[in-house]
Amino acid sequence: MTQPSVILATSSYDHTIRFWEAKSGRCYRTIQYPESQVNRLEITPDKRFLAAAGNPHIRLFDVNSNSPQPVMSYDSHTNNVMAVGFQCDGNWMYSGSEDGTVKIWDLRAPGCQREYESRAAVNTVVLHPNQVMYENFLW
Repeated sequence: MTQPSVILATSSYDHTIRFWEAKSGRCYRTIQYPESQVNRLEITPDKRFLAAAGNPHIRLFDVNSNSPQPVMSYDSHTNNVMAVGFQCDGNWMYSGSEDGTVKIWDLRAPGCQREYESRAAVNTVVLHPNQVMYENFLW
């Protein structure tokens, strides 16, 4: 089956991730996510991967594959991951958790590259639109 030109990805507390053909409303792929509820989804800028934030991890899935297995797992948070996003070139991912940390991940290398600590749970993280200015500071 060819992938639809416009897709939607959804997740919920039922421990699933679903891919939908936007024009027809047809669900064409379901991934079981038994470890946790899914708190947040984000697709990489190149549309190749889907990040699913759960408790206490992030799983990266290949959008174009039928495999239910993640291609990468990020496991250094210790509580619910509530925020996940990508830098515009797709090489860097950032995450925020109820454990009070923001983490920066290089998708080309294993492990967390940088960590920032907050005194409270982190519910959301956004990257400033002027990413070039902040690259030297954050990355």
